[in-house]
Amino acid sequence: MTQTGSDAAERQQRWDDWLNLSKEAPLDPDTPIIDPHHHLWDRGGHTYLPDQFNADTKGHALLATVYVECRSRYWAQGPEHLRPVGETQYVAELVADRTGPNSTALCAGILGFADLSLGDDVEAVLQAHEEAGQGRFKGIRYATAWDADPAIHAAYPSHAGMLRETKVQAGARRLTQRGLSLDTWVYFRQLDDVLSLARACPNLVIVVDHCGGPLGIGPYAERRQEVFAEWRSAMGAFKPFNNVFMKFGGLAMPIAGFAWRKRPEPPTSQTLAEAWRPYFEVCLDAFGPARCMFESNFPVDRTGCSFTSLWNAFKMLAQNLSTDERQSLLRGTAQRVYRL
Repeated sequence: MTQTGSDAAERQQRWDDWLNLSKEAPLDPDTPIIDPHHHLWDRGGHTYLPDQFNADTKGHALLATVYVECRSRYWAQGPEHLRPVGETQYVAELVADRTGPNSTALCAGILGFADLSLGDDVEAVLQAHEEAGQGRFKGIRYATAWDADPAIHAAYPSHAGMLRETKVQAGARRLTQRGLSLDTWVYFRQLDDVLSLARACPNLVIVVDHCGGPLGIGPYAERRQEVFAEWRSAMGAFKPFNNVFMKFGGLAMPIAGFAWRKRPEPPTSQTLAEAWRPYFEVCLDAFGPARCMFESNFPVDRTGCSFTSLWNAFKMLAQNLSTDERQSLLRGTAQRVYRL
């Protein structure tokens, strides 16, 4: 059944009503943070634009944010490979004269999309993104999340082994030449593909989104410990790869399998921190604070918790670390990686 705009608006209102049951205040509200991963969109009645994001983040010392592509606002005409530039142009214009609460630099960084399978020919797309981004364009996200089981929906056109392809790796090297970074989105059984890319492009800054994609739905729904063990083993291989960074977040998405949205009330920050601590410890061991950053992934993770509960949980997870280590996770790593 096709979802109408009114259906989307009604679902969004239900989410808002559910989230409003959360009454948490920001923990350590004067501690500066950077959110290196969020989206903005207007999709058939489901909107998430600057005013909504600012309302969610109110009360936090949010210095800056990074917008990450979500296949939105592509140009409707022109060469197919250049159409994704429309998203960068739209976001740059949308926030050109805006700041959030506490003078947040909204979308200080923009990660667009470019088809890396163009190989060396992706150069023209990167050039167009830089021109459209008005100084905000920092790199691309190349989402290749894929699983052999058809029950795991692929949000983007993808197939097995994309990051291993010669053309894709050639396109990735073009990012290095421009000083741009590459975000990846893979599921946990594709982490070796990221390692293959890191070996082929040792000078490229690579960011693994959403904790490397541990799954908890479909065939993995009743296998959390088995998935965790396989994911943990794959994560350990990243220790010597200093050009690869980790975004800790995305675990409030439905695909992670925690089913927060099915609860009568939103989870508290303490509940989130307790559930995610084993994952955080693995990420910290594999990457260290200097190669890790917290991400909101809003509004996608908004389906599972409030922004305040999410960042309170992050601060709880980092509370026993040194001041410098906490600073790296909350803002420093993101600031360096995206050159904010």
